[in-house]
Amino acid sequence: MTNDMHYLNLLSQSFPTVADASTEIINLEAILNLPKGTEHFLADLHGESEAFLHVLKNASGNIKRKVGEIFGNTIRESEKKELCTLIYYPEQKLELIKAVEPDIDDWYHITIHQLVKVCRDVSSKYSRSKVRKSLPEDFSYIIEELLHERSDDQDKAAYVAVIVDTIISTGRADDFIVALCNVIQRLAIDQLHILGDIYDRGSGAHIILDTLRQYHSWDIQWGNHDILWMGAAAGNDACICNVLRLSLRYANLATLEEGYGINLVPLATFALEVYGEDPCKEFMPKLLKEQQMDEKTLLLTAKMHKAISIIQFKEEARIFHRRPEWQMEDRCLLEKIDLTRKVCVIDGKEYAMKSCDFPTLSSLELTPEEADLMQKLHHSFRVSEKLRKHIRTILSHGCMYAIYNSNLLYHASIPLNDDGTLKEVLILGKKYSGKKLMEYTGQLIRAAFENDTPADLKAFAKDYFLYLWCGKDSPLFDKSKMATFERYFLEDKETYHEEKGNYFKLRDSAEVCDRILDAFGVKGQNRHIINGHVPVHASKGENPIKANGRLMVIDGGFSEAYHSETGIAGYTLIYHSRGFQLVQHEPFTSTKEAIRQGTDIKSTTQIVEMSTHRMLVADTDKGDELRAQIDDLKGLLYAYRHGIIKEKRN
Repeated sequence: MTNDMHYLNLLSQSFPTVADASTEIINLEAILNLPKGTEHFLADLHGESEAFLHVLKNASGNIKRKVGEIFGNTIRESEKKELCTLIYYPEQKLELIKAVEPDIDDWYHITIHQLVKVCRDVSSKYSRSKVRKSLPEDFSYIIEELLHERSDDQDKAAYVAVIVDTIISTGRADDFIVALCNVIQRLAIDQLHILGDIYDRGSGAHIILDTLRQYHSWDIQWGNHDILWMGAAAGNDACICNVLRLSLRYANLATLEEGYGINLVPLATFALEVYGEDPCKEFMPKLLKEQQMDEKTLLLTAKMHKAISIIQFKEEARIFHRRPEWQMEDRCLLEKIDLTRKVCVIDGKEYAMKSCDFPTLSSLELTPEEADLMQKLHHSFRVSEKLRKHIRTILSHGCMYAIYNSNLLYHASIPLNDDGTLKEVLILGKKYSGKKLMEYTGQLIRAAFENDTPADLKAFAKDYFLYLWCGKDSPLFDKSKMATFERYFLEDKETYHEEKGNYFKLRDSAEVCDRILDAFGVKGQNRHIINGHVPVHASKGENPIKANGRLMVIDGGFSEAYHSETGIAGYTLIYHSRGFQLVQHEPFTSTKEAIRQGTDIKSTTQIVEMSTHRMLVADTDKGDELRAQIDDLKGLLYAYRHGIIKEKRN
């Protein structure tokens, strides 16, 4: 009772009178009966900032769908396309339109009225208070007036017309249209879920994170590539090497150099000195269609790629020997090379090497030159203020998993035994499985960045990033091995095989998915697991909907490196008040073409699951929170009316 009274006294400071508490109860009860806000699920962005920004702006086709519903056959398809492009890219599209439009004032009149209709539709799910908070300060009053007054109301027609006329006559039409388009984008999506892997392959991970830092409401479930960069930022040298190796492999240095100011000159200098005569054939970067690179730069990139790869294998071996409980010392393959016979001995079997040019393998420890290079690279990662800022953003907005509205979200897997039961994973002498494994893993990751973490735990947490990246029982990897060494150096392609863990073998089973959902305490008749990580091979007939609808795999497939493999540019998911819609995308062309030609990402929408009734806020997790608040406020009303707490009237 003492705690209850303490809480009610605190609550009374926000609602000091019966009238205040009653008004808030009325407000919350009303909100419960609004339609559920739209959730947008994206995964595996892999640095493809242009495609990501377009999908963010068009809400995976949600805005296009609404424009179609609102205007139907009243305007032409070409006009709908132009209107959608304007909503996505207002500043750029306005410049093009003004250059060719003969009667711009007439165009302004028509377009502003059209945009107000769209804005009215997307704002209809929210309370006036929430809409008001999303409006830009300069036009807040005007937009609010237009949203709640209809031009077909004869009594208000002149009022609305004068508002629009005055916006145009005062030269504010462009700014107003831009503001209105941004509000439409903002209100089209209530919550954005990123299911991991912002980093690697594409060149714009830093641009994606800059965008997310400004986004109104989002969360992230960390992916293996995010963890790799987090490990690099925490000072794990093996992670730093992996980050550099992947960037060099895809000839993508923009995120490192332009995004985070990582100085690669020492690596280039070292590579030329040590591997100057080595053709480095196995380390030639994988160039995408639009990438152009002269032969000199190509060779330098390959040499840098090889240099950092050898250092990576040495740094990884150091950690694997330091952590024998991980049982990964068999991955220290540099130690198994017989240079004289040009073979690598694995499990007693000899495998022919592609090449044996290893000038720094006189010792399995870093040479003095390699150690000096790593010190410089380590320093460069640690002092990058922007990288630190972005990692803090990822930490503050996410963890290993999340549960939203009966949906369990995580990036890759939950380790399982052969029979589909939850596998216990040993960490620091204790066993964890399922939910507890994910929670403790999240705690370890945060411990690596916290100043008050005990030194021994912090050292382990920093090392553990490497296990999460490539460890057999890591929920972010879940394979028998990462065959990086084998692909670079061994002739026998059978050694390249990475056996997938039980999760990927058993995730088609509804029983297994139900067991996972039960373990995480996910309730609800229509509960789901949603994750990414593994591209869906649509060209081979693979279905992203598995286990009788319980599991949805939405690897975004944004990365161009995957397109030839999957046949598509992946999937995104929309969950609105009427149910789930899975959107299959074709590759994005370019922002320039989208603006000039009005080309959108070609998408196919598949209805996954529709609700028998339109879902309300009352049907969501937010509804549970609001009902709890209403109960608390009713308790405060009781206290006021029975004199237990006195009203605080002025």
